[in-house]
Amino acid sequence: MRLHKTLLATSLLTATLAYSCNDSQQNANATTTETQPASAAPASLKAAFEGEFTIGAALNGQQAMGRDADATPVITQHFNSLTAENIMKWGPIHPEPDKYNFEPADALVALSEQNNMELIGHTLVWHNQTPDWVFENGKGKPASKAQLLQRMEEHIRKVAGRYKGKVHGWDVVNEALNDDGTLRQSRWLTIAGEEYLERAYRLANEVDPEAELYYNDYNMWKPAKRDGAILLVGNLQEKGIRVDGIGMQGHWGLENPSIAQIEESIIAFSKLGKVMITELDIDVLPNPSNRNGADIDATFEFDAQYNVYTDGLPDSLQQKLAQRYADIFALFQKHSDKISRVTFWGVSDKNSWLNDWPIKGRTSYPLLFDRNYQPKPALEAVLQSVNKQANAQ
Repeated sequence: MRLHKTLLATSLLTATLAYSCNDSQQNANATTTETQPASAAPASLKAAFEGEFTIGAALNGQQAMGRDADATPVITQHFNSLTAENIMKWGPIHPEPDKYNFEPADALVALSEQNNMELIGHTLVWHNQTPDWVFENGKGKPASKAQLLQRMEEHIRKVAGRYKGKVHGWDVVNEALNDDGTLRQSRWLTIAGEEYLERAYRLANEVDPEAELYYNDYNMWKPAKRDGAILLVGNLQEKGIRVDGIGMQGHWGLENPSIAQIEESIIAFSKLGKVMITELDIDVLPNPSNRNGADIDATFEFDAQYNVYTDGLPDSLQQKLAQRYADIFALFQKHSDKISRVTFWGVSDKNSWLNDWPIKGRTSYPLLFDRNYQPKPALEAVLQSVNKQANAQ
């Protein structure tokens, strides 16, 4: 009887210890699971999309020359591609027939080299920000076709030649189309005809055969303009003229264009070569017309009803902007096999051209960093969306 009680006690003790150990282990596992931190979001935009596409920003002269001290840390942390916002356009870099201003562009080249960033030249041929003297004969009348094409050749040889081997790619021709897909009746076209397009790309290829050559335009999500761009680039390529890709300017709004409309153009353009999302910003302000894109000639007088957030962007709109950027970048990731670069048109809200277009003096909020170069909820939304997709896989 005593032996039986001893055996029973031993058995109960063993069972109790076993249960206790198992329970402790389960609690430990539960604690481990509960306290296991989620993987951190990437520390920068360029890290988030490494191996998918480069992330760029357009820099102004002050930023390129290191005179905006708050900008430099943001630029070097988040971006691995730089675009000349204005300093390589014809007017700023070649204001007079025998005068060139290379200092800001040289500084941008140095910045890109110091930080191992790709550099995009913008732009060699454009109807805007090109001085009148380019299109005139010096006597107040239009230049001849021969004069205009000679000036274009001299300009491309001088500018693209100076940066040969330093520029990753050139926006050779910018905004040559109307929204209906027809060629814009610019002075380039009316004086030189369609030949100016062919000559521009042939010259750029001759001067720097290692640089990629692009066509860049806004409203490329519109079917008619998309078809016009495909026709323009396709015709050049059929003639043996090198055009490596198309830049889709991303001057979009909170709701338009739709993700589906953007996607259709990405897929269509990818059949011609590389696709770049260029000049990306999201306008959150009301606009005075049904204007789209970036026609800088479409301007309006100041009206306070279109400048409603002078003291800061309401949280509700901050969240809408964040969600819009998250949705857009989810699309870009979906098509990362087609997209080689995504470039923001500016670094912070303070620098955005949308503060002055289509109405001067507005307070605009289109980018991922605020006027003090501090990250906005939109930045976190983009980084977190990347993290969520990675965790799902």
